[in-house]
Amino acid sequence: MHNKQPHASQGHPHGMSKSFDYDENPFIVIWEVTRACELRCVHCRADAQVEPHPEELSPHEGMKLIDDIYEMNNPMLVFTGGDCMMREDLFDLAEYAVSKGMRVSMTPSATDNVTKERMKKAKQVGLSRWGFSLDGPTPEIHDHFRGTSGSFDLTLEKISYLKELGMPLQINTVISRYNYHALEEMAALVEELDVVMWYIFLLVPTGRGQMNACLTPTEHEKVFRWLYELNKTSNFDIKTTAAQHHRRVVIQQKAKENKISKDQINYSDSISDTASLVDGLKRAPKGVNDGNGFIFVSHKGDVMPSGLLPIKVGNVKDQPLKKIYRESPVLKELRNPDLYKGKCGVCEYRYVCGGSRSRTYAVTGDYLESEPFCVYVPKSLKKQAQ
Repeated sequence: MHNKQPHASQGHPHGMSKSFDYDENPFIVIWEVTRACELRCVHCRADAQVEPHPEELSPHEGMKLIDDIYEMNNPMLVFTGGDCMMREDLFDLAEYAVSKGMRVSMTPSATDNVTKERMKKAKQVGLSRWGFSLDGPTPEIHDHFRGTSGSFDLTLEKISYLKELGMPLQINTVISRYNYHALEEMAALVEELDVVMWYIFLLVPTGRGQMNACLTPTEHEKVFRWLYELNKTSNFDIKTTAAQHHRRVVIQQKAKENKISKDQINYSDSISDTASLVDGLKRAPKGVNDGNGFIFVSHKGDVMPSGLLPIKVGNVKDQPLKKIYRESPVLKELRNPDLYKGKCGVCEYRYVCGGSRSRTYAVTGDYLESEPFCVYVPKSLKKQAQ
């Protein structure tokens, strides 16, 4: 029986608030609490290191950052890394944030650092979700991707611990040339693991990620259409990152099924009207993109549009996060789709999609350029051609 889990936005302070303004506050904040990690993933954005960096935010600086984040309309907060488990005061930070009424989740690496005791502690502290990375349905695919033999089996072992504790599980998967051929098997495994969300990342060629590991534009489109159909029958929710054009595909498919013409679709910067068409996109009140409803804080306090768009726009040791987020010229540009270049700048979906700004930057060196992995031709360009 199809029984999809509740959306992540349920119970969140802003949920589907129509008044939420990404110019003022992000919907989600990712904090890289440490860059230390024992794995050697071939796609690693952070190019992680074995030991914690000496300039990591101190416990006091971490608490202050949490205070600053809370004051920005209490966005979602995700602890990541590296391997966030290698930060000694991780649970102190998590407990502090939860005590303020924040929704906190973490995405640790599946290593021996993840013990039953630490999982119990996470549950006691009140973490809303635990995310594990699983990048293939077999040890051969996953272990190659993670650069560590035995990682697949260890991940499944840790997931079994999590199930015993009754904690919600999120599976994170980077889709690339390494696992594109095994997505059906991967989806079956995710279903079997009884997860609440499958978090799909489309590879961005930055850090250790290489261009030749990326899918083609046509393959991206096939993945989005496949995910759309999968979302109809899966017992888990599906969320995508660095795949903004997935929103465009979902809107197109929903409109087609509901016999809604293109002229009837609302392409405005608030997705609330169009969202009634788009089951599965109701977590945020409108499309989230790098620096636009989304912000990243590094282990040293550097603020970037996202971990995949490594342009430093400030540091929380020098300025409050809200001042950086609201006043950075780079972030202001990223939040204005009318400044986008090429077909993204004239595309009718630019407010609800906008293309991955991080992938655009990685491929072209210009974060305002057109998404290089999108096959869609905007209506205005079609008219010009005719």
